[in-house]
Amino acid sequence: MATGAAASATNSPNATVYVRNLEESIKIPDLIEALHELFDEYGTVIDLVAKKNLRAKGQAFVVFDSIEGATKAIDEVQGFELFGKGMQLDYAKTRSDAIVKRQGGDEEFEAHKRRRLAEKGMTPSHSDPKPSVLSTVTAIVLTPLIPERKQALAATEVAKKLKRPAPGPEPPTAAKPAKAARGAGLKSTGGAGGIVPDEYLPPNKILFVRELPEDYDVEALSAIFERFPGFKEVRLVPGRKGIAFVEYEAEDGAISAKEATAGMVLGEQAITVTYQRQ
Repeated sequence: MATGAAASATNSPNATVYVRNLEESIKIPDLIEALHELFDEYGTVIDLVAKKNLRAKGQAFVVFDSIEGATKAIDEVQGFELFGKGMQLDYAKTRSDAIVKRQGGDEEFEAHKRRRLAEKGMTPSHSDPKPSVLSTVTAIVLTPLIPERKQALAATEVAKKLKRPAPGPEPPTAAKPAKAARGAGLKSTGGAGGIVPDEYLPPNKILFVRELPEDYDVEALSAIFERFPGFKEVRLVPGRKGIAFVEYEAEDGAISAKEATAGMVLGEQAITVTYQRQ
């Protein structure tokens, strides 16, 4: 029996994990890739949804192909700090679109979408021509966000400067990127979309360390990093080997530690030390 999930989850078990208390300042693409890095270890993730609108900020839905994967994730990731905030996990209240589409036919999927929209008040009543209150409020709130076009243009310019293609929809035939190529929030891809490579990230008080030997635990790593001023703690990632976060009270300590440990050989391999992506 999954004791951790039993102790922390309140909704009925299903294949979708609801994640909240996420850092709201993180860009959505970076957040999604960081969540993939964590949750891919617990099962096959068939969908991961995080949105930037005001109501959905700080939340995400991770859809596994089985209830077992979702349960294991809730057990082992509950409370883990990502970008400085402890995540809170539970089973989602309803089945995700991806699960309904996978398990049922087109008719069931369309019926599921209609029910979901109706529950959110987004379907006008046939007896009342007025749009729902929620639809009206949503339109008022989102209208000032039209300047997002400017952000898209700015992203295009950044992509040109980096000699990379501008962000756009992925071709339907494109293969899913290899897991080793992912990494916003955990390691940089340097891929399309203007993501800044790890080596050019601005200093902050948290270091991201990878390529660690598997036998190095919190105690062993603390012995290395506590030599620098303001050392606070070492955090390992549940279910992931070879990576860790090292936090200091201020940037100065992290800068000193990074300069002294980057490329240090532990065991038979050199470790990589960068600043955590903000």
